[in-house]
Amino acid sequence: MDITLHTSVLPHDDPDASLAFYRDTLGFEVRSDVGSGTMRWITVGPAGRPDTSLLLAPPAADPGITEDERRTVVEMMAKGTYGWILLATEDLDATFEKLQAGDAEVIQEPTEQPYGVRDCAFRDPAGNQIRIQELR
Repeated sequence: MDITLHTSVLPHDDPDASLAFYRDTLGFEVRSDVGSGTMRWITVGPAGRPDTSLLLAPPAADPGITEDERRTVVEMMAKGTYGWILLATEDLDATFEKLQAGDAEVIQEPTEQPYGVRDCAFRDPAGNQIRIQELR
């Protein structure tokens, strides 16, 4: 089999703030932006890598979930425990400095982890955790 990761999904509760974070702070390209108001689906991805995307979607927009489930998703987002993603970079210190200068919410400064990676962590405007590992 030849399987690759094409798109991963994170929720947003403010499409304009999420768009600004991923485009302006992380430097991702905007691939598509459909819908209106809070019901927008925004696809972004690393510059020069059209085969890898991140879909920023309204939380719990699936018509198959209950109102209680929607509330749970929104509560988990508010606590920062719902969505997260791992990214990678060759220069973790420079990436950290750029994100910190862009007012991203720092969770953890660059740290050598006991499990063998060096990484840092931020939250996006929706509370999603963004961990960035250093490529070695």
